[in-house]
Amino acid sequence: MNRASKARLSPNLRKRYRKEKRFKFYTAFALVLAVMFLVVFLVDIIIKGYPAFWQSEIKSTVQFNERSVEIPMTAVDEEVRYLVSRAWLRKIPSLVEQRPELMGSTQEKWLLANGKVDQYLKGRPNNLKPGEKKTVDKLKQQDRTRQVFNTYFFLHGDSKLPEDSGIKSAAIGTFYVIFLTFLFSFPVGVMTAVYLEEFAPDNIITQAIEVNTNNLAAIPSILYGLLGLAIFINIIGIPRSSALAGGLTLGLMTLPIIIISSRSAIRAVPDSIREAAVGVGASRWQTVLHHVLPLSFPGILTGTIIGLAQAMGETAPLLIIGMMAFIPDAPAGFTDATTVLPAQIYTWSSAALRPYESRTAAAILVLLAILFLMNATAIFLRKRLEKKW
Repeated sequence: MNRASKARLSPNLRKRYRKEKRFKFYTAFALVLAVMFLVVFLVDIIIKGYPAFWQSEIKSTVQFNERSVEIPMTAVDEEVRYLVSRAWLRKIPSLVEQRPELMGSTQEKWLLANGKVDQYLKGRPNNLKPGEKKTVDKLKQQDRTRQVFNTYFFLHGDSKLPEDSGIKSAAIGTFYVIFLTFLFSFPVGVMTAVYLEEFAPDNIITQAIEVNTNNLAAIPSILYGLLGLAIFINIIGIPRSSALAGGLTLGLMTLPIIIISSRSAIRAVPDSIREAAVGVGASRWQTVLHHVLPLSFPGILTGTIIGLAQAMGETAPLLIIGMMAFIPDAPAGFTDATTVLPAQIYTWSSAALRPYESRTAAAILVLLAILFLMNATAIFLRKRLEKKW
């Protein structure tokens, strides 16, 4: 629009154009602000969590004899005795048991440093005494300290010693819980959606079910924890803190989301496809099984993955059913006591020791990476399986 045309505009129309420009500015500003907050959040988490992916080690001679088996502290040099993690020293009896040829030998090894030394070598706040700092500086000058990739974080479970703690048991517990959540909620949710959309009559009962399903998808998740505690633990008798109790509880929470998303996907299939199937002699069930479900499957799968991703990040329901306990070992079955990544993050965030701070951020990064992967998988599958008509 040129200058002459703008001059002929009425005052009200010019006012409307100005409002439109302001509205566009507000929306663009809101988008920029949201991106900034997201970037600041991710950068802060990465800065805090990155050090946890590296672990400090100290080089020292280790004596394998009867005294060191009985009192592991005596196995290492006296100057590093209180700088090495007790978790590593406790392994000496089992090492000798696994390798009897070690008995009577003296070997030079890289030992896991304790949490305070690890924090000091990373330049972070620590509680080392002045004398211990001098010893660590001396060892550093002698090239007897190093930073290596922290395999403990991925291969160990929770521990009272931060340098020895990891997410293995929580990761396995998360897999068990999410697998059971999917096993319970997906078939029940999809079959419920199919019945409500394709077979159920439109009456007051189905309308009440639809309203209550929408309400159940919006209630606080902690209420599902109370429901799981009352039904699965107190009535049925499922072991407390088990993956089975957690999976069924999160399955209840995910069920309304799967039903709603599945109904939307089924409703999006054109009626012409149903009419064509019936026209060639297909029954109502054959129409649903061979035509409606395959065409709506991408939408159903997307809603299911998003629902599972939401369940994976939940902590409140699992808090009620006791999955916040100290679990150092990975579960061997669905009824064993276990924990999940969100619960592990909550436990570490409330710990008093400083080294847990970086491990908390690192666990958040792992959880975010898994959630991002699940959402990316949902988008990929939707694009890959989507059929146009």
